[in-house]
Amino acid sequence: MVKNKIKYLGLWALLCGLLVGCSGRERVFYARDFGVLPDTGMDYAAEIAVAVEHIRQECAGAPSRLVFEAGSYDFYPERVVRELYISNHDQHNPKHIGILLEGLQNFTLDGAGADFYVNGRMLPIVMQDCENCRLENFSVDSRIPQITQVKILENDPEQGTMVYELAPYVQYEVVNNQLVVRGENWQLTPTWGIAFDPQTYHLVYRTSDIWVGATQVEEIRPRVLKAQWRDARLQPGTIVAMRSYARPTPGIFLYGNRNTRLQNVTVHYAEGMGLLAQVCENIVLEQFNVSLREGTDRYFTTQADATHFSGCRGHIRSVGGLYEGMMDDAINVHGTYLRITERLNNREVLAQYKHPQAWGFYWGGAGDSVQFVQSQTMEVAGSNRLVDVVAVDAREADPASVAGAKTFRLCFEHPVAEDIANGNYGIENLAWTPSVYFADNVIRNNRARGALFSTPAEVLIENNFFDHTSGTAILLCGDCNGWFETGACRNVVIRKNHFRNALTNLFQFTNAIISIYPEIPALDQQTLYFHGGPQAGIVIEDNLFETFDKPLVYAKSLDGLTFRNNRIVQNEDFPAFHWNQEPFLLERVQRVVIENNEFDQR
Repeated sequence: MVKNKIKYLGLWALLCGLLVGCSGRERVFYARDFGVLPDTGMDYAAEIAVAVEHIRQECAGAPSRLVFEAGSYDFYPERVVRELYISNHDQHNPKHIGILLEGLQNFTLDGAGADFYVNGRMLPIVMQDCENCRLENFSVDSRIPQITQVKILENDPEQGTMVYELAPYVQYEVVNNQLVVRGENWQLTPTWGIAFDPQTYHLVYRTSDIWVGATQVEEIRPRVLKAQWRDARLQPGTIVAMRSYARPTPGIFLYGNRNTRLQNVTVHYAEGMGLLAQVCENIVLEQFNVSLREGTDRYFTTQADATHFSGCRGHIRSVGGLYEGMMDDAINVHGTYLRITERLNNREVLAQYKHPQAWGFYWGGAGDSVQFVQSQTMEVAGSNRLVDVVAVDAREADPASVAGAKTFRLCFEHPVAEDIANGNYGIENLAWTPSVYFADNVIRNNRARGALFSTPAEVLIENNFFDHTSGTAILLCGDCNGWFETGACRNVVIRKNHFRNALTNLFQFTNAIISIYPEIPALDQQTLYFHGGPQAGIVIEDNLFETFDKPLVYAKSLDGLTFRNNRIVQNEDFPAFHWNQEPFLLERVQRVVIENNEFDQR
């Protein structure tokens, strides 16, 4: 009897173990079972919202997966709407959303090869306040992008006229001699553009941002316009991506998440960043792409950066991606300085978001370590710790909400200086600063710059191919006066990368292939250094530079620069033109080592 009891107890223990194991297994749900079918052209935003809510209630945080079928799925405005404040974007609300994932744990959205299309001005995918969640195996695109692609057919510089043809996807009319392009819930007249070589897809040499002829036009036949537009650089056959500077929404928005992974996800178009991650902890991108869609004949992808990380912490890992055709950088990692505007007492101040595209979202909380920065010299002027943060002007009645806030009352653990609110001090949150690993990526044929980093945590950039980035390939910045993007880089290693023909155009901060360029209005008054530091610095080693011009590294206010074991191959692919003809142009830089580099002068 005792033996049988032990036997049954053993079987019961085994069964309990199996049940526990089963409870940890991933439950799989199929979009089809919720009426979401591919290739119908129907709007499925509401049906997907129902499916996600069903999974939330059914699984209660246990591992779950929603699987689509290969094919196209469409989303239209109005069915899922939220007020969202998104860093480095236009703060227009509400936002129209395709797929909203909110408050989920251990959830995977698996597109299984699906193509998600928005129709109109929309935010395709939002993941907010989620933990241990994944996005996999899908693409994001728009049926009618807000960027207007044209092909130059004729160019008469003497008469100041051009004839161009609109791409097939463009919906347009000419109103009072003005080109008006439109989509589901938007219309605009392009003002600026980027010119692409039709064969190589490179930005046309020495064109940068160009004015486009969209306000004095006549239609000479369907889809073909003649414009008052003088620019001898635009030869017949040139492709021009006409655009505005609007950034209403990214393609994918991550906010307040922890441990997020995106794998085999592609953004073909977004009217802002490809991906914007804000106040998130630990993000992995594997084979995340912002790239051209085959068969569309488009030369452009996003209206701004491919990926952008604002106020994140933990670790950012971005590997194996392709970034091309975007109107800004492949990656930008930074925090946001607040400007201190009023000292309420010796432990409290008012501080504000100052950039018009960065406000309304969480900045910090009790326990966060912070430091003060003198904005003219960008020197650290003391540190402290937050005891409380209150949004003074949030849009919601909830006292805990920060939605829409521009001004915060900050309460500190230790007293603050009497002159802290004289208009010359910013404050940086050191608790929300991530380390970064950026490797095995291809960045090509884009506007402005390749990769930007402004974080004091460790950054490793290796085995990437920066191919015709048009401006600087890598920028280490920091600015408490214009963009208000923190902060100083301490330890950065740039190794085993391949740089080919950067600097075919000039944009902001493009002083060399690698530009270490903090914005410091009063450099002559600075006594400390912004980037680097004792036992720290920037190391550039074992890279290949192929270049037609001279500038390799520009650095300002840096303590610690090493440039070693690099190979520099001079070519004649373009005429040299950069104003900076020094391979190494250094302003207020100390502890410099330049050694064992190979210069191949062809």
